[in-house]
Amino acid sequence: MKTKIIIAMHKSYTVPEEDVYLPMHVGAEGKETIEAHYGDVARGENQADASEKQAQDEARKNEMAQVSRDDTGENISHKNPYYCELTGLYWAWKNLDADAIGLVHYRRYFKGSGKNIMTTAEAEEIMANCDIAVPTKRKYYIESLYSHYAHTLDGDHLDKAKLIIAQRHNDYLDACEEVYNRSWGYMFNMCIMRREYLEEYCQWLFDILGELENDIGVLEDAFSARLYGRVSEILFNVWLVHKQQENPDLRVSEVPTMHLEKVNWIKKGGAFLVAKFFGKKYKKSF
Repeated sequence: MKTKIIIAMHKSYTVPEEDVYLPMHVGAEGKETIEAHYGDVARGENQADASEKQAQDEARKNEMAQVSRDDTGENISHKNPYYCELTGLYWAWKNLDADAIGLVHYRRYFKGSGKNIMTTAEAEEIMANCDIAVPTKRKYYIESLYSHYAHTLDGDHLDKAKLIIAQRHNDYLDACEEVYNRSWGYMFNMCIMRREYLEEYCQWLFDILGELENDIGVLEDAFSARLYGRVSEILFNVWLVHKQQENPDLRVSEVPTMHLEKVNWIKKGGAFLVAKFFGKKYKKSF
């Protein structure tokens, strides 16, 4: 099974030299193509520590990787400030020829064996035995997906999305209720899907986001404007729950993820608690 996973990236970065990955400059319209170098990211080492092994990796880092652009073919590259990495997913849906298609981020990958990112062989083995691969559940414990979004961002976005689902995809309404009320989800817009499921998902998702955009429009500040990418993380769960209800035999595999840079969990957790208990909304990413 031919599997292709785009790496959504908006700046120069090191990428793995694995055939399964396609580095993709998202939001490329009107911009010079960014550079990517092959390097030793397979061990998941923090790029801030790269200087410690600079000498041994220097030759490898000078090998340029070809970076595709999301403003070629049929595309919505101009919507990247609002849709985030979804402009890459849209491009893959419309332009990529593969049996299974996935999305990861330049700093976050699906994990393979040991401390490695997923290899080509591992990706193809997974997709030979499942229909959809998703990241391991992200658990919020003291919040539902809806309340977490409402506390940190703006619950009105999800309310409007639910109304659109009721009007245009009413058979998904029960799944929407279930997802909004549960305390975990498959996040990051990361996935690998067999082609037929990607087709279904993208048709459904971009229809809803288009209507949501007609309703809300473009918000002024750059952080808030990215709401469509954030809402889609929850909508993916709605779509998946409905598909599982519709087809109990659907094969879904959870795959751990790994972040190539350190996450400040104290700062991130503190911002969440302040949002939950003191009503201070997020104004930036953590």
